Amino acid sequence: MEERNRIIQSLHDRKSVRVFEDRRIGEEEKRAILEAAMQAPTAGNQQLYTILDITDAGLKQRLSVTCDNQPFIAQAPMVLVFCADVQKWYDLFIEGGADPRRPGPGDLMLAVSDACIAAQNAVTAAWSLGIGSCYIGDIMERCEEHRQMLNLPPYVFPAAMLVFGYPVQQQKDRKKPERCRLEDIVQENRYERKDGKQLREMFRKDWENAGFEQWCTRFCQRKYNSDFSREMSRSAALYLREFSGENS
Repeated sequence: MEERNRIIQSLHDRKSVRVFEDRRIGEEEKRAILEAAMQAPTAGNQQLYTILDITDAGLKQRLSVTCDNQPFIAQAPMVLVFCADVQKWYDLFIEGGADPRRPGPGDLMLAVSDACIAAQNAVTAAWSLGIGSCYIGDIMERCEEHRQMLNLPPYVFPAAMLVFGYPVQQQKDRKKPERCRLEDIVQENRYERKDGKQLREMFRKDWENAGFEQWCTRFCQRKYNSDFSREMSRSAALYLREFSGENS
């Protein structure tokens, strides 16, 4: 293609936004974003998600603390939590006398896919309206607190949180982080595990200024071995326990 169409160009241009103008998102724009989310692909047209629209300022403030102390969450004009929701279908089957089995891990995984696909539709729709967004993975942490705060029943999991707002000029001008090359990500037919040389080349864009071992160690400590990453795994295991039958 000599020139990308507007949708593809928008997908290339979009980047996370964490600083917003002091400007509300109108009800028309908000509804358009939510309706776009609901048009996302969904397994069996089940829409295995529920979207929580966080409008309470006090709740936004609490979430900004429980989600790794990030004040911009409380300042965002719009905050949405996309919940993987198997509960409503389980309740529906009981209501209809269908004698459903207890939800299992596969049901959770399918619902998480549904919820995240819908969330990405919302991100894309918002960007087309000049509204930026940022995913907040920390919503998966602190299971006990977030369950209580959001009134989540056993078969509902907070798969993704998104904050939205109009980006300030600095955020518009900020360079988008470089992605890996296409040939690093796409494999044909079968998965092939990369060797050390291939991995070094794949992530050269990240380490070439700092040195491979130094960058790798720092990134591992900052992300993979971090307290928040360990907490996310702990909380995810608690959510998964409901779907594994351990609490039945």
